Amino acid sequence: MIMISTWITSASPQEATRWRGPSADGSYPDKGLLKNWPENGPEILWSFEQLGVGFASPTFYGGYIYIPTMLGDQGYIFKLDMSGKLVWKAKYGTEYTDRYPGTRSSVTVAGDLLYMLSGIGKLVCMNTKDGSVRWSKELTRDFDGVINRYGYNETIVVDGDRLYATPGGKKNNVVALNRFTGSLIWTCPGKGEKAAYCTPQLIKLPARHILVTHTESYILGIDISNGNLLWSYPWANLRLEHQNTPIYKDGLLFCLSGYGMGAIMLNLSPDGTSVTKRWFNQSFDCRMGAAVLVNGYIYGSGHNDPSWQCYNWDTGEKMYSSRDLFMGPVIAADGMLYCCSEKGEIALVKPEPSGFNIVSRMTIQQGSGAHWAHPVIHEGVLYVPRGMALIAYKIR
Repeated sequence: MIMISTWITSASPQEATRWRGPSADGSYPDKGLLKNWPENGPEILWSFEQLGVGFASPTFYGGYIYIPTMLGDQGYIFKLDMSGKLVWKAKYGTEYTDRYPGTRSSVTVAGDLLYMLSGIGKLVCMNTKDGSVRWSKELTRDFDGVINRYGYNETIVVDGDRLYATPGGKKNNVVALNRFTGSLIWTCPGKGEKAAYCTPQLIKLPARHILVTHTESYILGIDISNGNLLWSYPWANLRLEHQNTPIYKDGLLFCLSGYGMGAIMLNLSPDGTSVTKRWFNQSFDCRMGAAVLVNGYIYGSGHNDPSWQCYNWDTGEKMYSSRDLFMGPVIAADGMLYCCSEKGEIALVKPEPSGFNIVSRMTIQQGSGAHWAHPVIHEGVLYVPRGMALIAYKIR
């Protein structure tokens, strides 16, 4: 089971959106948000209910919303205005129709171009004005990529004039492409494994900039200037699946996976060329809901133990475990956690290491299907995708 989403805050004309917020860590910069909700949840501003099948989340850029979906067996990008009205929809190609069919990746936008990776490995660059295709690549055909059990799932990372993708396979395991033309800049063989659904983290250190991602059995650190593999760290779970983007702060690199693995904190050397283990906890085995760091503590849910958990970021000390809400994705904004249950509830939680303090909760009524897509907060509105629906809640 996989899913991917995206988000974004206001971006400068050429600054690219990123998966799970400006720092790709699930934290959003919105302020002045409600500290508790009405009994039935926040006011619904609008609900767009003409999407197809998928698990992506919306991306915000230039006053518009972009979200991919699958109609029939074809993938489409929908562009909406901020009131939920359709501006255009444009087809980008055949989507993933096998296990848990539908879109996986979310859209990345930079300037007047957007980037989308289909579940079967078609990477497409489209114009944001009308959805016309500028260029496309096939990860399996053009880079000998090897598709994984549930298809490709990463949301494309764009930095400057480059983008990064993970075809998997022996030769072109991770690649950098010119984002304007699709031409190959460098290729990294990694450890020669399949991609593992992970959207990479981009870490900018004084000495170098590195890309950190998961493949089946390893965490990889790659120098983005030349594609050199700087280090690899063994990290295999029972399913060889790693959906969660690593989180980095002040020399510490946090990775977590479900299916019998857990969470690990790595010390990243100041020059980015090596890592060492700092702490490990097997019970913090988040499958695909990710985690957030707030005031020195990391929050998220487990998998084998589907509870909400809190750990000291620096030491790994477990602060609490609570089953007051079922497992799922988590994001944070304005000093509060938004904890989403895969059973369809969203709880507003005060982030305190003393316990799981639910302030308010609501049940998602619109849409149908699995509650796997990560929600997004943008300009005081909570956006929740579910099946054919995208729901906008007023939370400011």
